[in-house]
Amino acid sequence: MAAGRTSKRQTAAYSRRSNPQSMYVYGNAVPKPEYTPEREPEKRRRDPQHTRRSRQIRQNQRKALKVNKGYVIFLTVAAVLALVICVNYVRLQSQITSRSRNITAMQEELADMKEENTTKYNTIMDSVNLEEVRDKAINELGMVYADKDQIVEYDNPNGDYVKQYEEIPDDGMLASSKDVQN
Repeated sequence: MAAGRTSKRQTAAYSRRSNPQSMYVYGNAVPKPEYTPEREPEKRRRDPQHTRRSRQIRQNQRKALKVNKGYVIFLTVAAVLALVICVNYVRLQSQITSRSRNITAMQEELADMKEENTTKYNTIMDSVNLEEVRDKAINELGMVYADKDQIVEYDNPNGDYVKQYEEIPDDGMLASSKDVQN
């Protein structure tokens, strides 16, 4: 297809157009439409009240941009206070972290000690044979089991723990109502 020749499709597109604004262009080089920007009306640009307002607006903006000493002092104090709070926060976080590590180390040490104690206790309990103890007590030391008449039962109304300071009477009663004086 030669550069000067147009295809049937292109000629059909050109012939269908009704106005020059809606021209269909093939390719990637589309021309930009020509237009002129609308201008501001002359009376608004030269309005003295408008220039006075804009002058006041500019003055107000300059005043707003100025910073007085009180505001600077306030900002400085606020920044220092924020810095102190942040430093304290970081220090407290550091203390919490170190204490947490210390607690973890102590818990591990406690677990090791408990395991060691349990192992030693089990070793001791396994090494003691109660039959050997009974045989040694009866055969070597001459110990015998108590008879029924040698056993004294005692009723303790206060609890299970008894501390004996004197001999228990034969009847098993330490005090009775006849011994109490009014």
